[in-house]
Amino acid sequence: MLVAFSVAPSGVGIAQEITGEASADAGGSVHDAVAAAVTVVRESGLPNRTTSMFTELEGSWDEVMDVVKRATEAVLPFGSRVSLVLKADIRPGYTGELHGKVERLERAIDESSQAG
Repeated sequence: MLVAFSVAPSGVGIAQEITGEASADAGGSVHDAVAAAVTVVRESGLPNRTTSMFTELEGSWDEVMDVVKRATEAVLPFGSRVSLVLKADIRPGYTGELHGKVERLERAIDESSQAG
């Protein structure tokens, strides 16, 4: 199973009430909250990749959903609510798809450009 997800805080969180600091900087960045979520993902040991907009990970349903839950919980202290966007590709019997899908795409592009 592949999952791409994005999690972000909004509102005033516990961390803000204690420190008096905003969860986002003047430019609206929520990098500290996102860093907390990505740390959970990386420590999970599941294959993963983080891009500018989403974090992707691969594993069984239970493994992936557990990591998404813990990553979301890691963001909770940064806001009074959390927004989660999640997209899943559930293909039983397949592993290595985090990189395999991209490799097949690149190969198809190369073959197409050589044929034309």
